[in-house]
Amino acid sequence: MIELFTIDFMIRALISAALVGLVAPAIGTFMVQRKLALLGDGIGHVALTGVALGILTGTSEVLTALIVSSAGAILIELVRVRARTSGDVALALLFYGGIAGGVLLIGLAPGSNVGNLTSFLFGSVVTVSEQDVYVMVGLAVLVLGLMAYFGRELFVLCQDEEVARTHGLPVRFLSMVIAVTAALTVVISMRVVGVLLVSALMVVPVAAAQQLTRSFRVTMGLAMVIGVLSAVGGLSTAYYTDTAPGASIVLIALAVFGVAIGVGQMLRVRRGRHGRDARPTVSVGTISRTEAGSVPT
Repeated sequence: MIELFTIDFMIRALISAALVGLVAPAIGTFMVQRKLALLGDGIGHVALTGVALGILTGTSEVLTALIVSSAGAILIELVRVRARTSGDVALALLFYGGIAGGVLLIGLAPGSNVGNLTSFLFGSVVTVSEQDVYVMVGLAVLVLGLMAYFGRELFVLCQDEEVARTHGLPVRFLSMVIAVTAALTVVISMRVVGVLLVSALMVVPVAAAQQLTRSFRVTMGLAMVIGVLSAVGGLSTAYYTDTAPGASIVLIALAVFGVAIGVGQMLRVRRGRHGRDARPTVSVGTISRTEAGSVPT
């Protein structure tokens, strides 16, 4: 294990994996709570168009993916609200448009770019440069900063949109914050797990944490811990077994989820024996801004 820290590209890869494992479940907690678990998957497909655009124009694929995925996230939120389109239909439009745009642009690019595109589709830690690490650190700080600044308002929004409107919160703006932050997270993650698997790291650690906790704050914290351990553990496993890092990371996260289901069941049985409900219900209609303000981000 120590030898991993003596190889330059693995040091960069481990830093990148830790950042991805930290950031993806943070925004994923809000997405899952708002029943937008597939939003990251949809934005990942749009990011594919951005990568293809970067290859076609000879510019930074990360920069073009950032611009295109952010624009796509905003567009899909506008379509969902203004066109009165349901969330699943809006995400389907995002899926199809992203894949079609990526395939079209990569076909127009000169030469063979299949290998380069594949590294973004499934992740390739070998291609993570020192500049990529700096960009990922900056984006990770931006994402976590947005979560910290808007965390209380986002909590209320994710509990109940009508309650958020009742309290005068800018629902549309906050929805945009979630969408754009998810886009930033996809761009952070695509070098490590790939755009096709990034959504799993946003959702699976959160789903695992939900099996063990009953508090929003604790769920987010535990999900971030699971995300980091899964990312670093999966990357280390991929190095020693010569397997795809993105797939290894996701499979470890799924294994943790399986264990969490069993442990969660035992905890609920134990609580039941002590005469307490396994998961007490809270009427979201009674959540006030004051209560939301007590939720740390």
